[in-house]
Amino acid sequence: MKGAVAAFFCAAAYFLEDHGKNFAGEIHTAGVVHEECFEGVAARSISELVNPDYVVIGEASGLNIKTGQRGRAEILLETFGKAAHSANPEKGVNAVKKMCRLISELDKLQPPVHEQLGKGIMEVTDIISSPYPGASVVPEYCRATLDRRLLTGETKESVLAPVKELIARLEKEDPQFSAKASFSVGKEKCYTDAEIQGERFFPGWYYDPKEDYIQKILGKVREAGYDPELTQYSFCTNGSHYAGEKGIPTIGLGPSREDLAHTVDEYVELTQLFGGVECYYAVMEALLL
Repeated sequence: MKGAVAAFFCAAAYFLEDHGKNFAGEIHTAGVVHEECFEGVAARSISELVNPDYVVIGEASGLNIKTGQRGRAEILLETFGKAAHSANPEKGVNAVKKMCRLISELDKLQPPVHEQLGKGIMEVTDIISSPYPGASVVPEYCRATLDRRLLTGETKESVLAPVKELIARLEKEDPQFSAKASFSVGKEKCYTDAEIQGERFFPGWYYDPKEDYIQKILGKVREAGYDPELTQYSFCTNGSHYAGEKGIPTIGLGPSREDLAHTVDEYVELTQLFGGVECYYAVMEALLL
């Protein structure tokens, strides 16, 4: 993203140099904190301040144009049991065993499918019991996290509904079964010492490539000598807020390969970096002239 931010600023500077103030609108560039942890939470402040008509996400795309992405949610599962000495397990209720049953049943649920974005995946990413370590103790509590990839139109209520219905069924079948499902809440400290906090629910979004603004951008980028594909991101971005929450027309367009993001030796090729400047300039031409 550092490469994309540099390309944003350069493209805007060249555009202002060439056109002065003779264009319809304003150009804002933004660097957003903690995007990797909270896709779109800090961006809410930016859209409130600027209220943009269009947004360009600078995440790596190989200079292809991204018109959507799956969102993501972290679902927190909790099961509640009764502690006992493990030499007498029948006197307790093992919360881990209850969690195992819950997860096994969850695997039978079929998340929705979007024609362009793919499957709304739901996968267990961590699990821990209490007390931990549980030497000679039947665990009275267990917590697991589900990574749920979100599709367009899904809400907090619609995502949790099938999980809560399953829990209600299991509680009816087993008087000793007790569980709860919710969205996890994260908190991080920014470099300014300010805290950023948010519920981990970041919507998916998708725009038809035939949308007028996308076709205008595509035409100008082609005039600049590039031939981008119209595809979707495989990961989550700040588009979860701009497009998913606010409904602002959005695209993704960034230098370097998507599969290099968050790798140990992440880099951006100079040809991609320079190309990013030219593509961003073309986007400004398409939307402002």
